[in-house]
Amino acid sequence: MSIYDIFETLNISYKQIEHPAVFTIEESKLVDKDLGGIGCKNLLLTDRRREQFFLVLLEQDKRADTKALAKLAGVSRLVFAHAEELLAVLGLTPGSVSPFGIIHDKNNVVTLIIDEALVDGKLQFHPNDNTKTVLVDYADLIRFIEYEEHRYLLLPETLES
Repeated sequence: MSIYDIFETLNISYKQIEHPAVFTIEESKLVDKDLGGIGCKNLLLTDRRREQFFLVLLEQDKRADTKALAKLAGVSRLVFAHAEELLAVLGLTPGSVSPFGIIHDKNNVVTLIIDEALVDGKLQFHPNDNTKTVLVDYADLIRFIEYEEHRYLLLPETLES
Protein backbone atom coordinates (compact mmCIF):
# COMPACT_ATOMS: atom_id res chain seq x y z
CA MET A 1 0.00 0.00 0.00
CA SER A 2 1.39 3.43 -0.93
CA ILE A 3 1.17 6.54 1.23
CA TYR A 4 -1.39 7.89 -1.25
CA ASP A 5 -3.56 4.82 -0.69
CA ILE A 6 -3.36 5.48 3.05
CA PHE A 7 -4.20 9.15 2.48
CA GLU A 8 -7.29 8.03 0.59
CA THR A 9 -8.25 5.42 3.20
CA LEU A 10 -7.96 8.00 5.99
CA ASN A 11 -9.49 10.81 3.91
CA ILE A 12 -6.33 12.89 4.35
CA SER A 13 -6.28 15.93 2.10
CA TYR A 14 -2.92 17.21 0.90
CA LYS A 15 -1.32 19.57 -1.56
CA GLN A 16 1.64 18.36 -3.60
CA ILE A 17 4.28 19.92 -5.80
CA GLU A 18 6.86 18.23 -8.00
CA HIS A 19 10.38 19.61 -8.35
CA PRO A 20 13.95 18.60 -9.15
CA ALA A 21 15.47 16.25 -6.56
CA VAL A 22 16.55 18.08 -3.39
CA PHE A 23 19.02 16.78 -0.82
CA THR A 24 19.39 19.64 1.66
CA ILE A 25 17.17 21.98 3.65
CA GLU A 26 18.55 24.91 1.63
CA GLU A 27 17.49 23.26 -1.64
CA SER A 28 14.07 22.41 -0.18
CA LYS A 29 13.50 26.02 0.86
CA LEU A 30 13.94 27.14 -2.74
CA VAL A 31 11.43 24.73 -4.26
CA ASP A 32 8.88 24.48 -1.43
CA LYS A 33 8.43 28.18 -0.67
CA ASP A 34 5.23 28.49 -2.74
CA LEU A 35 3.59 25.53 -0.99
CA GLY A 36 3.18 27.35 2.32
CA GLY A 37 3.22 25.75 5.73
CA ILE A 38 6.21 24.73 7.81
CA GLY A 39 9.23 23.09 6.22
CA CYS A 40 10.41 20.13 8.27
CA LYS A 41 13.75 18.51 8.93
CA ASN A 42 13.61 14.72 9.39
CA LEU A 43 16.47 12.86 11.06
CA LEU A 44 16.83 9.17 11.79
CA LEU A 45 18.73 8.57 15.02
CA THR A 46 19.56 5.37 16.83
CA ASP A 47 20.75 4.23 20.24
CA ARG A 48 24.28 2.90 20.76
CA ARG A 49 23.24 -0.70 20.23
CA ARG A 50 21.37 0.22 17.06
CA GLU A 51 18.28 -1.57 18.36
CA GLN A 52 15.94 1.40 18.65
CA PHE A 53 15.44 4.08 16.04
CA PHE A 54 13.97 7.54 16.45
CA LEU A 55 12.70 9.62 13.57
CA VAL A 56 12.95 13.23 14.68
CA LEU A 57 10.71 15.84 13.01
CA LEU A 58 11.84 19.43 13.56
CA GLU A 59 11.16 22.82 12.05
CA GLN A 60 13.65 23.03 9.20
CA ASP A 61 15.84 25.73 10.77
CA LYS A 62 16.20 24.07 14.17
CA ARG A 63 19.22 22.09 15.29
CA ALA A 64 18.82 18.68 16.85
CA ASP A 65 19.98 18.54 20.47
CA THR A 66 20.85 14.85 20.69
CA LYS A 67 21.29 15.00 24.47
CA ALA A 68 17.77 16.36 24.97
CA LEU A 69 16.39 13.89 22.45
CA ALA A 70 18.13 10.97 24.20
CA LYS A 71 16.69 12.08 27.53
CA LEU A 72 13.17 12.23 26.07
CA ALA A 73 13.64 8.85 24.37
CA GLY A 74 14.88 7.25 27.58
CA VAL A 75 18.24 6.17 26.18
CA SER A 76 21.74 7.15 27.23
CA ARG A 77 22.91 8.42 23.86
CA LEU A 78 21.64 8.93 20.31
CA VAL A 79 23.69 8.96 17.12
CA PHE A 80 22.76 9.48 13.49
CA ALA A 81 21.75 6.28 11.69
CA HIS A 82 23.86 5.20 8.72
CA ALA A 83 22.48 5.33 5.18
CA GLU A 84 22.31 1.52 5.17
CA GLU A 85 20.16 1.58 8.32
CA LEU A 86 17.90 4.24 6.83
CA LEU A 87 17.34 2.02 3.81
CA ALA A 88 16.85 -1.15 5.88
CA VAL A 89 14.48 0.40 8.43
CA LEU A 90 12.49 2.98 6.44
CA GLY A 91 13.20 1.96 2.86
CA LEU A 92 14.55 5.46 2.21
CA THR A 93 17.77 7.08 1.02
CA PRO A 94 19.38 10.28 2.32
CA GLY A 95 17.47 13.30 1.07
CA SER A 96 14.15 11.44 1.06
CA VAL A 97 13.70 10.97 4.81
CA SER A 98 10.08 11.40 5.77
CA PRO A 99 7.68 10.30 8.50
CA PHE A 100 5.79 8.48 5.74
CA GLY A 101 8.70 6.03 5.56
CA ILE A 102 7.20 4.22 8.54
CA ILE A 103 5.06 2.29 6.05
CA HIS A 104 8.23 0.24 5.45
CA ASP A 105 8.99 -0.28 9.16
CA LYS A 106 7.32 -3.67 9.47
CA ASN A 107 9.19 -4.51 12.70
CA ASN A 108 7.95 -1.28 14.30
CA VAL A 109 11.40 -0.27 15.57
CA VAL A 110 10.93 3.44 14.88
CA THR A 111 9.50 5.89 17.39
CA LEU A 112 8.78 9.36 16.06
CA ILE A 113 9.80 12.42 18.05
CA ILE A 114 7.87 15.48 16.94
CA ASP A 115 8.87 19.06 17.68
CA GLU A 116 6.09 20.65 19.74
CA ALA A 117 6.36 23.72 17.50
CA LEU A 118 4.82 21.65 14.67
CA VAL A 119 1.59 20.92 16.56
CA ASP A 120 -1.48 22.27 14.74
CA GLY A 121 0.57 23.43 11.75
CA LYS A 122 0.45 22.63 8.06
CA LEU A 123 3.61 20.62 7.45
CA GLN A 124 5.81 19.97 4.44
CA PHE A 125 7.35 16.52 3.90
CA HIS A 126 8.66 14.48 1.00
CA PRO A 127 6.28 11.63 0.22
CA ASN A 128 9.25 9.19 0.40
CA ASP A 129 10.51 10.76 -2.83
CA ASN A 130 12.68 13.87 -2.85
CA THR A 131 11.28 15.07 -6.18
CA LYS A 132 7.95 15.88 -4.54
CA THR A 133 6.75 17.70 -1.44
CA VAL A 134 3.36 17.32 0.20
CA LEU A 135 1.63 19.66 2.61
CA VAL A 136 -0.49 17.97 5.30
CA ASP A 137 -2.17 19.07 8.50
CA TYR A 138 -0.49 18.04 11.75
CA ALA A 139 -3.66 16.19 12.81
CA ASP A 140 -3.55 14.16 9.60
CA LEU A 141 0.11 13.30 10.18
CA ILE A 142 -0.85 11.95 13.62
CA ARG A 143 -3.69 9.93 12.08
CA PHE A 144 -1.20 8.47 9.58
CA ILE A 145 1.25 7.56 12.38
CA GLU A 146 -1.51 5.95 14.45
CA TYR A 147 -2.83 4.06 11.41
CA GLU A 148 0.66 2.63 10.98
CA GLU A 149 0.61 1.73 14.71
CA HIS A 150 3.77 3.66 15.53
CA ARG A 151 4.58 5.37 18.77
CA TYR A 152 5.34 9.08 18.88
CA LEU A 153 6.59 11.53 21.48
CA LEU A 154 6.34 15.31 21.56
CA LEU A 155 9.58 17.21 22.04
CA PRO A 156 8.72 20.09 24.37
CA GLU A 157 10.27 23.38 23.34
CA THR A 158 11.78 23.58 26.85
CA LEU A 159 14.05 20.62 25.95
CA GLU A 160 15.25 22.09 22.67
CA SER A 161 18.59 23.81 22.35
